[in-house]
Amino acid sequence: MKRIGVLTSGGDSPGMNAAIRAVVRKAIYHDVEVYGIYQGYAGLISGQIKKLEIGDVGDIIHRGGTMLYTARCLEFKTEEGRKQGIEQLNKLGIEGLVVIGGDGSYRGAQKLTELGFPCVGVPGTIDNDIPGTDFTIGFDTALNTVIDAIDKIRDTATSHERTYVIEVMGRHAGDLALWAGLAGGAETILIPEVDHDMNEVVAKLNRGHERGKKHSIIVVAEGVGSGVEIGKKIQETTNFETRVSVLGHIQRGGSPTATDRVLASRLGARAVELLLDGKGGRAVGIQQNQLVDHDIMEILDRKHTVDEKMYNLSQELSI
Repeated sequence: MKRIGVLTSGGDSPGMNAAIRAVVRKAIYHDVEVYGIYQGYAGLISGQIKKLEIGDVGDIIHRGGTMLYTARCLEFKTEEGRKQGIEQLNKLGIEGLVVIGGDGSYRGAQKLTELGFPCVGVPGTIDNDIPGTDFTIGFDTALNTVIDAIDKIRDTATSHERTYVIEVMGRHAGDLALWAGLAGGAETILIPEVDHDMNEVVAKLNRGHERGKKHSIIVVAEGVGSGVEIGKKIQETTNFETRVSVLGHIQRGGSPTATDRVLASRLGARAVELLLDGKGGRAVGIQQNQLVDHDIMEILDRKHTVDEKMYNLSQELSI
């Protein structure tokens, strides 16, 4: 290949810029031209494509978000829309595409591959819900953002002797809540992968109160339900003063951690290597600190799972 493209799609995540930088510089190192597609698949269809040089990706490794921007695109879900996208790529002689994003982005990459245009997926999402990789780009940064919030909220919870419910992002996955809850010393962690009993949540709070505990932190993954509603139920049942903090999109922003910058650099470069080897329809990842790649369709067919041992440990340590 002599020309490849790169785009970001779906929700932004810290480290996407580092991945873009790696794709561009790895390709140029191998004398391959790189074209940035702006506004995700919507920009692909409308032809918002620009050749990127080394300097275009300078000073972005530390920036959150994505310099290529991102957008939702219903038109791309149709075969006609995807064919229009390929037509735009063919006009510029682009022969392969790196897609950085989550499972929806992967599905677009797979559809393009099925139409004969080779794509490689790079996992970029704070949700950490992509099978075939231990970690996704942005998860570590979002995790540290949540932990920082938990630490600060705990100070207030202690001072006012309150119960705090903290709702975190993650869509249908509980990784962010589980890791943050364990690292933040939460008394209860509610995730969508494990059924919970509100009676047991309340019973644990009561047991803690009986032994003199004055405050508690409950971390709720958004996939479980509304943290506000859960907070109301707890206060109504226990009569403990309860407050709710919904962290929201603050979790998606910020300068990426060193871990995310390195992960993004490694995965972005590996995606280029696969395209140069003539391999499309792949998804890159990291397992046991080793780079791997899988058939992207195989990844899409798998179901995300949570680390049950870690969840059990959180239960044991929060007695």
